[in-house]
Amino acid sequence: MDAYIKGFLVACQGIPATVFVSILSVIMGSVVGLLIALMRTSRNKFVSWISKLYVDIVRGTPMIVQALIFAYGVPQFMQSHVFYFKWANLIIPAIIVCGLNSAAYMSEVIRSGIQAVDKGQMEAARSLGMSKAMAMRLVIIPQAVKIILPAVGNEFVTLIKETSVLSYVGVVEILRKGTLLNAATYQAFPAYIGVALAYLVLTLPLSKLISALEERGKGSKKELEEENNKSVLEGGAA
Repeated sequence: MDAYIKGFLVACQGIPATVFVSILSVIMGSVVGLLIALMRTSRNKFVSWISKLYVDIVRGTPMIVQALIFAYGVPQFMQSHVFYFKWANLIIPAIIVCGLNSAAYMSEVIRSGIQAVDKGQMEAARSLGMSKAMAMRLVIIPQAVKIILPAVGNEFVTLIKETSVLSYVGVVEILRKGTLLNAATYQAFPAYIGVALAYLVLTLPLSKLISALEERGKGSKKELEEENNKSVLEGGAA
């Protein structure tokens, strides 16, 4: 039993690195994802094509391959063709990889959220004298954020689990801690059970919170629809 407790406690030592990378990656993914989503909805075919190509490449290649390219491939290429380059800390390419990977998925989530907003909102904003960019920033995007909030939460949970691939590029996160413990004690089962429990400590509460937010969002949407129907009925009666 002591071996399992030790495995869990050692794995938990990697939680700060996992959470740090996940939070920064989701922020980066949201910002870059918004840009890509706007490019996808652009009337410029070339801009739209570039954004689609980016999403296809990122979603079509394993994250571990992307991590290896950034962590080891980029420095080697730079040293061979440009100038001497070395990452100050391997957590930097880890954040970049996770952020750019998340952006590809977030762009689709954000794009669907923008498309879910009633088109009349844009027309109403334009009729008030707003430019398209201003209407998007002040009217459409704030409403889209409310729609996609649960999906963003799910992406965060997914990213926490996907950061496990970063152990292969030297980032000492949860899985890496378990691997090092296994190498030191030759007790694979307790070490990796501890890793699994550490991930569950992070993901289960977050999943419950996201489910609660989704239920709350459904309730708010239902109340809004009931109010709108009531207003229509009262208007008809008048």
